[in-house]
Amino acid sequence: MALITLTSDIGQQDYVVGAVKGQLFHINPNFNIVDISHQLSPFNYSQAAYVCRNALKNFPAFTYHLILINLFEQKPEQLLIAFYNQQYILCADNGFLSMIIDGNPEMIIGLPLDKLAIKNTLYCTAVMGNAINEIVNGKELQKIGVPDISYKQKNNLRPLLGDNWIEGQIIFIDNFENVVVNITRDEFEEQRKGRSFRIVFKRDEVIDKISETYADVAEGEKLALFNSAGYLEIAMNKGNAAGLFGLQKFTDQMQGQYQQTRFFYQTVKVYFE
Repeated sequence: MALITLTSDIGQQDYVVGAVKGQLFHINPNFNIVDISHQLSPFNYSQAAYVCRNALKNFPAFTYHLILINLFEQKPEQLLIAFYNQQYILCADNGFLSMIIDGNPEMIIGLPLDKLAIKNTLYCTAVMGNAINEIVNGKELQKIGVPDISYKQKNNLRPLLGDNWIEGQIIFIDNFENVVVNITRDEFEEQRKGRSFRIVFKRDEVIDKISETYADVAEGEKLALFNSAGYLEIAMNKGNAAGLFGLQKFTDQMQGQYQQTRFFYQTVKVYFE
């Protein structure tokens, strides 16, 4: 029985997520479908990459990950199925694949789309679902589509580095309004070199230590810790860090404007001393 994860930016307001699952069960009623998220912000590759990178790696080997993110950024000619670290990843050819894997996949296959077909979400789901079903029924991956095709690539959003500082962008705000920054523990320690530090945000808010849990500070106090995915997180014990401090997610649309406008409320800077 194939285990399939489903991730999208569709939302839950209408019928589409249900229809997507219906399409998959129509192809094979024995599919086991697990939702990761359908509430990702549209067009925000950095947020979606954070969620997918850190969810997918926790699933058993040979799980199929069907990712419906920005399917129609451009008129699609093919979809992708990649085999990477014993996981199958199916997504649009829009650069997103390169943001959730490190290096190149062990195998990459193009799934051509019928030029005469109406290319909507349900059609793309059917193409991906049929590919999964063929693999489940024993067909070799190389024979599913076009092997070793070239595919679009995007650079993941990386923190900015200086000799005595590192500046990250807010890539995710969770349900408790804790703020996740694109600085990993390894990046932090490599840049820190054993020095003391000040984490500065909203221009005048400062944190100078890393906590292990939210309970390390009194209720209503701010803190910084590295979350279970290993990313820097700004939080408040039983409070709303994003809302109270006016912090917002960095969006990919703003990346080109970033150097000119400097959205302080979307960045967190660490100074090493």
